Amino acid sequence: MKKLKNNRVFSFAAVTVVYIIAIIVGIITYRIVDLPWWLALLAADTAATAVTFLFSVIFSNASVYDPYWSVQPIVILAAYAVGKGLNAFGIMLLAVVCFWGIRLTANWAYTFANLNHQDWRYTMLKEKTGVFYPVINFVGIHMVPTLVVYACVLPAAYAIKEGLTANIGSILFLCMSICAASMQGIADIQMHKFRRKKNGAFIRNGLWKHSRHPNYLGEILMWWGVGLAVVCAAQEISFFLVGAMANTVLFLAVSIPMADGRQSRKEGFTQYKKETRMLLPIAKG
Repeated sequence: MKKLKNNRVFSFAAVTVVYIIAIIVGIITYRIVDLPWWLALLAADTAATAVTFLFSVIFSNASVYDPYWSVQPIVILAAYAVGKGLNAFGIMLLAVVCFWGIRLTANWAYTFANLNHQDWRYTMLKEKTGVFYPVINFVGIHMVPTLVVYACVLPAAYAIKEGLTANIGSILFLCMSICAASMQGIADIQMHKFRRKKNGAFIRNGLWKHSRHPNYLGEILMWWGVGLAVVCAAQEISFFLVGAMANTVLFLAVSIPMADGRQSRKEGFTQYKKETRMLLPIAKG
């Protein structure tokens, strides 16, 4: 198995099969549960996540879950769009999320070596939590991100399902989401070039000159844009912004501290942190 997992073609094929199974299980779950649509969607999302968790255990690699973050929203919105006459707002929402998701999935594919490679954060958690790692794996690595992205995509799913109509505010916020996803792409390309050249401990050019985490900033702004675009069209569902809020908290409380913690092992991090803002150039961090 280890030799097979080291094969990149086999690894991609295996992950693809896992996600096909997860999608099928999610669709079946959605169809058989007798619940309001948003709870049925949550049940389907949870079932699909359980499938990826099961295979992450089989392959001894929690990174099987990594593409779920970017694939899940596309599948959800596409499922609601199938057989429905989408209006202009629905088309725009689907297009924005597809642009974000396809780009992010492509970035995952570019960096995915094989099934023997696991994200350093998961390996660190496994080393720190020991016998409790299976619980951390299911809850922290799988379910928490699933619930956050579920909450982020819920406003767009509602807008497509209900056929909401966009206004000028909706269009402006969707433009913000496109810009945010584009910024993520630029930041990722700049980081890939930096890692190939390895000229220094810290990347100090391009977007990274002004922010230690421009890719995370793009992810945060992406979902605020989607959420606010829908709320502009239907102010009575402003509570749906809880997804964008949860996403922001996840990055501020977990992702960024973990990334900075790893970087802090390098010489010169204190000075680098002092000179480079955490997210926005105008905000200290």
